[in-house]
Amino acid sequence: MFDFEKALKELPSKPGVYIMKDINDTVIYVGKAKILKNRVRQYFQSGRGKGAKVNSMVAHIASFEYIVTDSEVEALILENNLIKKYSPKYNIMLTDDKTYPYIKLTVNEMFPRALMTRTRGKDKAKYFGPFTGSAMVKENLEIINNVWQLRRCSRRFPEDIGKERPCLNFHIGKCMAPCTGNVSVEEYKKHTDAVEDFLGGKHDKILRELNEKMTNASENMEYEKAAKFRDSIAAIKKLGEKQVVEDMADCDRDVVGIARANGDAVVQIFFIRGGKLVGREHFMMSYPDGSTREDTVETFIKQFYGGTPFIPKEILTGAAIGDREVIEEWLSEIKGRRVSILNPKKGGKLNLCSLADKNAALILEKYGEDIIREQKRTVGALEEIANALGNISSLDRIESYDISNTQGFESVASMVVFEKGKPKKSDYRKFRIKTVCGPNDYAAMEEVITRRFMRYKKETEEKSHKPKFNVLPDVLFIDGGKGHVHVVEKTLQSLGISIPVCGMVKDDRHRTRGLIYDGREILLPMNTEGFKLVTRIQDEVHRFAIEYHRKSREKAEFHSVLDDIKGIGEIRRKRLIKHFGDTEAIKKASAEELAAVEGMDKRAADAVYSFFHKSEQ
Repeated sequence: MFDFEKALKELPSKPGVYIMKDINDTVIYVGKAKILKNRVRQYFQSGRGKGAKVNSMVAHIASFEYIVTDSEVEALILENNLIKKYSPKYNIMLTDDKTYPYIKLTVNEMFPRALMTRTRGKDKAKYFGPFTGSAMVKENLEIINNVWQLRRCSRRFPEDIGKERPCLNFHIGKCMAPCTGNVSVEEYKKHTDAVEDFLGGKHDKILRELNEKMTNASENMEYEKAAKFRDSIAAIKKLGEKQVVEDMADCDRDVVGIARANGDAVVQIFFIRGGKLVGREHFMMSYPDGSTREDTVETFIKQFYGGTPFIPKEILTGAAIGDREVIEEWLSEIKGRRVSILNPKKGGKLNLCSLADKNAALILEKYGEDIIREQKRTVGALEEIANALGNISSLDRIESYDISNTQGFESVASMVVFEKGKPKKSDYRKFRIKTVCGPNDYAAMEEVITRRFMRYKKETEEKSHKPKFNVLPDVLFIDGGKGHVHVVEKTLQSLGISIPVCGMVKDDRHRTRGLIYDGREILLPMNTEGFKLVTRIQDEVHRFAIEYHRKSREKAEFHSVLDDIKGIGEIRRKRLIKHFGDTEAIKKASAEELAAVEGMDKRAADAVYSFFHKSEQ
């Protein structure tokens, strides 16, 4: 039994993170504190107006832990990481997981390149963006290739200079070909610097330089060259027209707006780079009862900018952030220069915040019902299933398994994954059954479960850099009845792994009927979202298994026994099948009959006859 009185007395007067857990030892809330002793004690003091959210959470707290940090900024970073790890019930969560394209300028290379990327590596390259879609990135890269002709190859310098002839890009005027050794590092750097100015939004400077080059080319009667500069100027101007924001200073800033209703929120963010709007995007969030508009915006800023490759100089929002100074300090440390979070009260900046809020409200109004419906189909359905099962605290990740074969031939298994009620296809896995002969689903299932969780143990122990099975599910859904469930439970027990196992059973018409769990059958009402989710999982794992089995069978059937006979290639194989109809008829044919087939000589015919009549020789 957790001793609250003793634990509260032992709390230190230092900054840190506190972790609240329920009776099942599940993390339900993560928070940070400037002084842990004062902050955590507040939750358990009577006579204080805590609000509905806090009262509900406190009623479920069975224990708590804390981690001391050196500063409040460190506490904020740790809080953010733990929220991402545990997805606690009473924390506001950013439900979108989008990655946006950036342009990466590899200034850490001898001859830099401009590339599209969605991740930021630990390198010395420069990143520009984010862009809301790949179309705008490609548009920018096209201008860079036409005007400044940076290389796009993956050759290594200086090692590869002079090794090969320049590629097609050089011959069509889209690369300076540093691989030939005819371009100095200094000359190439001038082009790289110009690309930096362009991506940094300094279009006026770039346009002046291009206009000057166009004029010079025209005066020298290099009309084709002048036309190329003219087209580049037009492309840059057209791109600039798409990005214009009036009365904005020449700097990078994001504008964050929000709209909330019934536990759902939409955050609208405008990306402004070099004083110009390069894109906008919205994010879906969920928030618990009792949390404020300011709480939601603060959570968004911490979760979004804690993982984005680019942090702007300014973040504008119409909500007053409580931990503004601490978050500013944290973001400034990440960026390496001052970051400001502003809550404007007048002027153009306030107008931008209002515009972002209005956009968020329009999106929530337009898609609000869809958001709620999707919530019921996923999270709501999981809650229904958890309640029906009774003693499973979390159903965040479900793994489902099915075996497929044709009378024991080409046995395969499928593993599908559902997270937060949605299929996660990147985690789907296929298994070819290796140790079981014949139609034995129980033995096949034992093999699959053993292989899957032995891989988990191996990857965890070896800390694999490319793990595929390093995450444990909250529950296993097996396509089968009590026998299948018993086999899986016994296999897990032998591996020392404890995971709840449910069987998905069907009725006489091969439709989903319910679940087998803890030795009993649980029937979910057919009109509930929980029943529909179980049906979707069962249909998906079955579809995936059948699809894999069909491909495996087709591949096996495509390989003929004739392929194993020396001297019989594809053409002779086809002619033999066409002449005799099938392999069985070829097997019964005499050497003379085989030699009579078009394209067959005596040597080939004898080889086929000998292959099928080895036991007689």
